[in-house]
Parts: sequence; structure tokens; C-alpha cells
Amino acid sequence: MKSIEAVGRTVEEAVQKGLAELGLAHDETELEVLAEPMPGFLGLIGSRQARVRLTEKKSPEKYLLEFLQTVLAHFGLQGRINLEADGERISVSISGSKMGQLIGKRGQTLDALQYLLNVIYHRHFAGHGARVVLDVEDYREKREQTLRDLAGRLANKAARYRKEVVLEPMSPQERRIIHSTLQDHPDVSTYSQGEEPYRKVVIAPK
Repeated sequence: MKSIEAVGRTVEEAVQKGLAELGLAHDETELEVLAEPMPGFLGLIGSRQARVRLTEKKSPEKYLLEFLQTVLAHFGLQGRINLEADGERISVSISGSKMGQLIGKRGQTLDALQYLLNVIYHRHFAGHGARVVLDVEDYREKREQTLRDLAGRLANKAARYRKEVVLEPMSPQERRIIHSTLQDHPDVSTYSQGEEPYRKVVIAPK
């Protein structure tokens, strides 16, 4: 984050000098007046110039981008980070080689990193209400299709044998995929049981 101090005969002059040095607009910085100008004796002796500190404001997208670049460097990875914001959601996607470290077993590392991004986002930008959604190498899209296929197969099994089928523990997001896939199924219904993080979806014949 860039920050500089600037001086001038007036606060505004000091601000303009600082903005020119930073190459930023007024609304892209935070201003702190360190000293007001003070005229000296007879306008000369002991006079003091205005002194200000200008600090670059970071947009949520830039803040998240720099944070993720630090994460990639920590893992020793090189990847491309793409961010898209629509007001209610900030979609972040990362692509590159050896990204399995960021996904983890059944996406556990990915979910943890997404949770962390939301925590730091809302901590630093409390007035913003968007939700951060993170994906790595299109894992979530592929995982969703896998879960939808699994839900269909297990629903047929539950209906055929007239017996409940209990799935493995899943995250809330993955459970929602199972529920939404089967919500209009004519032969089965679904519900969740157990406590987090071991909560499971149960597919039951109607």
C-alpha cells in the first residue's frame, strides 16, 4: 500500500502535490492532515507549511488479489487469478499447474481458503455486502456435476430397493447440490442428519 507525506503552503496544495506524486485521484486515497499551515512573525519568521499524509485506498478486488498472490507464493505456486464483481458476489478463479494443493481432499482446502477470504474481506470492507466465491481449476463446476450424477444413481438405488441411502459427510454447499438435484424426483426425498462437520444427506424412498 503506497503512502507518502507532502508539504505545501496550504493543505490543498500539499494534497495536490501528493496526488501528483502517487499518480492517483483524490477518491483513491485517504487523507491525514499532519500539520496545518501557520504564518510566522511578519509573515516570515517561524512560518510553518501544511503537511499531509496520503495513503492509497485499496479496492476489495485489489486487496483480495494481493492476498491470493501471497498465498500462491507461500505454496510455491504460480497461477493466474481472475476476479469478477457484480455487486452481490465477487467470483475469484485461479488456474495454473499443481493447483491440487489449493483444492485439497474433496475441496476441503478450497473451502477453507474461501472462508478465509470472506472473513478478511468483511473485516477490511465492512460496508460491502458481497460474498466471495473461490474456485480453482474449475473444481467446483466439475464437483457439482459429479455430485449431480451421484445423486441420480443413488436415487435410483433407493427407489429400486425401497431403502434409505446415506451419503458421506459433505459441506453445506455440496449438500445443497444433492437436495436441489432431487427436489423434484418423483420417487425419493432427501434430508440431512448429523452435526457439522459430519452432517450427511439421506436419500429416502417416498
